[in-house]
Amino acid sequence: MPRWFSLIAMAVCVFVLAGLVPAGIPTVQAGQVEIRLAHPDPPDIYTSRKAAGSTVFKHMVDNETGGAIKVNLFPAGQLGGEREIAEAVKLGSVQVGMLSGPFSGFCKEAQVFDIPYLFPSLLVAYRTLEGPFGKELAQECLQKTGMRILTYAQVGFRNFTNSARPIKTPADVKGLKFRVMENPVYMNLVRSMGGAPTPIPWPETYTALQQKVVDGQENPISSIKFAKLYEVQKYMTMDGHTFGVSFMLINEKFLQSLPKEHQAIVRNAALTSAVSENGIDNLENSLGLQFLKEKGMEVYVPTAAEKAQFRSIAQPAVIDYLEKQVGRP
Repeated sequence: MPRWFSLIAMAVCVFVLAGLVPAGIPTVQAGQVEIRLAHPDPPDIYTSRKAAGSTVFKHMVDNETGGAIKVNLFPAGQLGGEREIAEAVKLGSVQVGMLSGPFSGFCKEAQVFDIPYLFPSLLVAYRTLEGPFGKELAQECLQKTGMRILTYAQVGFRNFTNSARPIKTPADVKGLKFRVMENPVYMNLVRSMGGAPTPIPWPETYTALQQKVVDGQENPISSIKFAKLYEVQKYMTMDGHTFGVSFMLINEKFLQSLPKEHQAIVRNAALTSAVSENGIDNLENSLGLQFLKEKGMEVYVPTAAEKAQFRSIAQPAVIDYLEKQVGRP
């Protein structure tokens, strides 16, 4: 298997929720260096992982540089969607951006995280991202994009939901229509099990499910709860087919323009922000699962043998596609 598909073994993960306070109106005083940080998520620091992480980053950098650097936050897509944010970071008009899937459009090697059933647990995912693999991927993407991955954070394991029947094995997917992102990896994933992948924009997903345009969809628990998909979906299978990753990116030229001590502060603040993001996500997923059950969703957890069936069918199809896209280093 190519090195992009290798894993580093288990590690201990720790997450904390830092004391968070909302950012004020963006201003910069004379002599200050400004960091414009943009992300697409809502600004609620108690439920939005990117809001929590960006707020931690802001206050650490502001305070530890003694005000020499001022971080101004632009949440909720104020400066555009994730692709626009990445483009702005690459150009340098935004210094720091937080985004997920669209980054693979700039660094195709990042598609490795879309391999289904790659991570058996959060611990393996954390160690992989924090270890040599994560560092090598960051260096590869830096050389290709001029954007440095300051840190990785979790978006969470994605699970199947549908309104037709419980899904316990890949055979249960056959014939069902699933809303997917406009991403060939996810289309290959559903198609490999005999399902019909249907790309639908996220804002239209609820209506598509409600009107039976599609039978199901796949997302992390927190997204299913937030979008109230429990109102139009009866069954959820906790298969955790992919592990979503969020990237905090910084324009490399900007980073190198800072004094060394300020570069270190920025890097450390980014690492701490990821801990906060992961904490929010773990809390939302833990509470969200019980919430979905209380709302009437039937939740099924596949056995190890059933999980192996999903993996044996879906993984080869996606890896074959990615090897053609990324190549075999």
